[in-house]
Amino acid sequence: MRKYNASPFQLPCSRFALRAVIAISLACLAGCASRAPTPEATSVTVAATAPAVIEPLTDTRAAAASAGTVVLREDAPLRYVVRKGDTLWDIAQHFLRDPWQWPELWYGNSQVRNPHQIYPGDVLTLVSVDGRTRLVSDGPLERLSPRIREEALDASLPAIPIEAIRNFLRGPRLVTLEETQRAPYIVAFVDERLAVGANNDVYVKNLAQPIAYNYAVIRVGEPYRDPETRKLLGYEAIPAGEAELRTPDAPVGSTAVMRVTKSSREVLIADRLLPIEAESFEANFHPHAPLSPVDGRIISVFDGLSQISQYQIVALNRGSEHGVDAGTVLDILQSGRVVPDPYTRKAVALPDQYAGVLMVFKVTPQLSYALVMNAIRPLHVLDKVARPSPSSLR
Repeated sequence: MRKYNASPFQLPCSRFALRAVIAISLACLAGCASRAPTPEATSVTVAATAPAVIEPLTDTRAAAASAGTVVLREDAPLRYVVRKGDTLWDIAQHFLRDPWQWPELWYGNSQVRNPHQIYPGDVLTLVSVDGRTRLVSDGPLERLSPRIREEALDASLPAIPIEAIRNFLRGPRLVTLEETQRAPYIVAFVDERLAVGANNDVYVKNLAQPIAYNYAVIRVGEPYRDPETRKLLGYEAIPAGEAELRTPDAPVGSTAVMRVTKSSREVLIADRLLPIEAESFEANFHPHAPLSPVDGRIISVFDGLSQISQYQIVALNRGSEHGVDAGTVLDILQSGRVVPDPYTRKAVALPDQYAGVLMVFKVTPQLSYALVMNAIRPLHVLDKVARPSPSSLR
């Protein structure tokens, strides 16, 4: 009976050697003594209380994947080294047909308790655990000696590209008519101008009590209406910048002075101001399908673009009252066109076409905001969103 000892090495080129390498890495991961390979499988004990059979995944990975709940890409690699700038979605796209299913792919061993605790340089390996396809971490690519890893607090991989939504999260995006009517507004600029940007002072009227010190400067945009019921959901709050109170001791009802500290577009007279609230956004949520069917539509796109592509932010006419929460993943369906029948001349409604996938990151009771994660066709306002369907049925 032949035993293998875990030690640092480079991957050999032969397939037999690759299997042995993966088995050794898994044995080291589990902290168990390596076992002799048998013709059926090479297994290690992951935990004394929960033994599991772990096999290296070979080129016949499609059969192994069918035993689990995820479907691997035909060209999925056996091994992947995490790179700086990767997100969990990016990594999952290398392995899965449906990247949002990455929580199903991760194997919960002692080194990777959740997929958010992996870092650039870590080596990820596909294996079969009790007949189900799983992804495990072999730790850093270069391991010279045992040591404590020191990383910045935000160095682990985020679920989605946070930079795509960071600025969006800093201000209110949905306001009611009552909120805008009560909100303070800019009546004039200290300097006689038609518009100002950052580092300019403005006069503000209608400050309410208690007075806040930091405000988001917004412009009231188009109304959000449910395209099916025509119900008013609120108004788009278009961000213009941020302002800081300069005269905190001003009497109630008097005109106050504020300084524009940031500007994303020109600040105009009549722009409204709303207090900036702490954003309770958790980047490391797990993507999931909604528990109940969702039949919604895209009703707006951030910055008013006509066509929608990857990593753009859209508003949906579905929110927490419809079973949508942060992390909800939905298919995007390009609304079917209506064409004339060439013989009867009657209208023929073409079926909806799968066009991409989005993930919700911010929710209100009747409306939510989502990031388009993938788009294979041009997307437009009023395209439909629905609970994800298996990739094999598209």
